[in-house]
Amino acid sequence: MKVLSVASELYPLIKTGGLADVAGALPLALKAHDIETRTLIPGYPAVMKAIKKAVKRIEFTDLLGEHATLLEARHEGLDILVLDSPTLFERSGGPYVDPASRDYPDNWKRFAVLSKAGAEIAAGGLPGWQPDLVHVHDWQAALTPVYMRYAEVPELPSLITIHNIAFQGQFSASYFPYLGLPSHAYWEALEYYGTMSYLKSGLSTAHALSTVSPSYAEEILTPEFGMGLEGIIANRADDLYGIVNGIDAQVWNPATDPLIATPYASGALKKRQANRAALTTRFGLDDDDGPIFSIVSRLTWQKGMDLLGEVIEDIVSAGGKLVILGSGESALETQLLAAASRHRNRVGVVIGFDEPLSHLMQAGADAILIPSRFEPCGLTQLYALRYGCVPVVARTGGLADTIVDANEAALAGGVATGIQFGPVTADALRRAIQRTMRLYRDPKAWAQLQKQGMKSDVSWGRSAERYAELYQRLVSKGH
Repeated sequence: MKVLSVASELYPLIKTGGLADVAGALPLALKAHDIETRTLIPGYPAVMKAIKKAVKRIEFTDLLGEHATLLEARHEGLDILVLDSPTLFERSGGPYVDPASRDYPDNWKRFAVLSKAGAEIAAGGLPGWQPDLVHVHDWQAALTPVYMRYAEVPELPSLITIHNIAFQGQFSASYFPYLGLPSHAYWEALEYYGTMSYLKSGLSTAHALSTVSPSYAEEILTPEFGMGLEGIIANRADDLYGIVNGIDAQVWNPATDPLIATPYASGALKKRQANRAALTTRFGLDDDDGPIFSIVSRLTWQKGMDLLGEVIEDIVSAGGKLVILGSGESALETQLLAAASRHRNRVGVVIGFDEPLSHLMQAGADAILIPSRFEPCGLTQLYALRYGCVPVVARTGGLADTIVDANEAALAGGVATGIQFGPVTADALRRAIQRTMRLYRDPKAWAQLQKQGMKSDVSWGRSAERYAELYQRLVSKGH
């Protein structure tokens, strides 16, 4: 089977979050099911710099008024189609925002052009290659099935994956005339309370919808988590699938990871101590046996980071330590840096993103705090399981699906892999931290928790199989 994937980011070329990890790992995992994927991505500067021996395949002279070249390349096992349009994608900021973190004002056009190119390829525009199915990711690619539906071409099956429904691609309706769609498409697909929603348009027109965990698929049917789109999704409930993400088990493997101080396996947890020592030194922490809690996260309300200010004192006063890596809301960054200043040698904070440090934190910290208010899937807890870093997670979305709470029955049965808590309040998080510290003081129970977590299958194997089955179902019924 041949699949066209359309995404706005792709690991290892360009990444702002979990979408890139999925878009990069899933095609590799699907090869075992005889599925050949080509991924269409924008030609950002980082992408253009990285692709070698790219071949020009199509010259688009009028993609919504823009000129673009379609390049084909291979990179680290991935087959990539790059839409090279310097006026749209050659920017000094990130994929979506300028250097001052403001959304590019023409994002409506940048990602409409990406989607339009996807629909052209779907319609047989790439000589010698015709996909059997189109898989698009999030709002940035969500117009692809819209263009496919309203173009006079044979209709291919399409699937849209929601990675985070909070990001919807909402734009002024005044841009609609420039999208090259028939006027009735506005009311049938794009209209959203007087504006346009790209994500809504994809949810309305794709043949199937998926999201990145079974629990999140249920949650987005409710007003609490559906972010205004729950009605649209409820109408498509029969076409909605929840498939949990996996991780790249080669990149995230403590036995072979070159980014940590000392490799180790679940049968040699004592070797973890060298990574703990390296982490202690890196953050200038006291070298004692108190548990090290870690956070690797965007510092935002969604991730529950505003609760930290209320529990840091509890961690420190109980003999624990806390290390934080992330960036986000400036008020939260300031609050956490102030806490680190107050509690020198007990709290360490690095603002920004640092891939090697994130690996060391998983290998060296004892537990990781993930108090998200909502979490479609989450990858951080999966990395933590792999590294024997015990996840302490809110009971929501993919966190609830992937972590087995260390309650009495699960501990007795030897199946527990972490600590769940709810609701997402400072009090509930405080109680979860207290539970974690009690378990930590029981070395036998703690080691069992670590080993069980490290045995969890967090690879793409099972999830890729489910995607392959879904693809087959869509193709075999004509969609």
